[in-house]
Amino acid sequence: MDPDALTAARRHEWERLDELSRTRQLDGAEIDELVTRYRSAAADLAEVKTAAGRSAVGDHISTMLARARLRLTRAPENVLRQIPRFFALQLPAALYRLRWLTLIIAVFFVAVVAIVAVWISADPALVASLGGRAQLEQYAENDFTAYYSENPAAVFAGTVWTNNAWIAAQCVLFGITGIWPIMVLVQNAVGVGTAAAVLAAFDRADVFVLFILPHGLLELTCIFVAAAAGLQIFWAWVAPGARRRGEALASAGRSLATVAIGLVFALAVAGLLEGFVTAQPWPWAVKIGIGATALGLFVFYMVWVGGRAHRRGETGDLDEWQAGTPTLIAG
Repeated sequence: MDPDALTAARRHEWERLDELSRTRQLDGAEIDELVTRYRSAAADLAEVKTAAGRSAVGDHISTMLARARLRLTRAPENVLRQIPRFFALQLPAALYRLRWLTLIIAVFFVAVVAIVAVWISADPALVASLGGRAQLEQYAENDFTAYYSENPAAVFAGTVWTNNAWIAAQCVLFGITGIWPIMVLVQNAVGVGTAAAVLAAFDRADVFVLFILPHGLLELTCIFVAAAAGLQIFWAWVAPGARRRGEALASAGRSLATVAIGLVFALAVAGLLEGFVTAQPWPWAVKIGIGATALGLFVFYMVWVGGRAHRRGETGDLDEWQAGTPTLIAG
């Protein structure tokens, strides 16, 4: 097969392919024509390579095919455009899906904290089982509050941030077990309740509340959201609905893994509050007000921004281009 002869025979077809691939707006008939001419040119390229190896004609056809392929499939979205979409649509939509489960988990957590705190503080024997009286008194009078100021604020904030981000990531990533998020919640609730019981036993329950609220409102809410995401992934595995189990699990995992990424930023704010606000000698109304404002902004982002993204059809999952074409299910 002579490449020059093929070029003479196919020149007008290739020019038409190139013209279609450069056209900004195509109607249905033109798209069908583009696909047909793309297939024909691909067959021509195979003939040229088989007969002559690499050649100028083959490179010319390859260039046209590459342009036509991008026209049909479109180029991957620019990263700089993906970032705004992630924060304006995907992340809030994923958070919005978790709003009610997050509220249920928050009520459960607070109930466990209250039960543990009241149960232990009301029984001197249980309080004594936690340690010697001098040791517990030292913790209630000094160690609990000193914890927030014994290290430089920046170092403390960074340490708290990385620790809480790791806990949140575990809740999401290991949520498929159905046990890990619950274990994390119960373990932390018992720890918080025990600390509250010790301070209450020495008439310092008000100190406990005042030192927890400035950062804890946002920090604990982030942990609740992470646990909700993990349990949602577990439920997608248990009850996949009309989809196959693997598809349901993959979709839930992709959409709710965005929650783990988003919580890294929210927990960074909580870490800054714990490091730079909680231990400050400011009026408590100011410190708690800052913490409440941070929580309010997070809830607004989760409910209002997330609700708007949800109404636009967002779920937090990747689009079809990034995740692959799903299997169609009837019914």
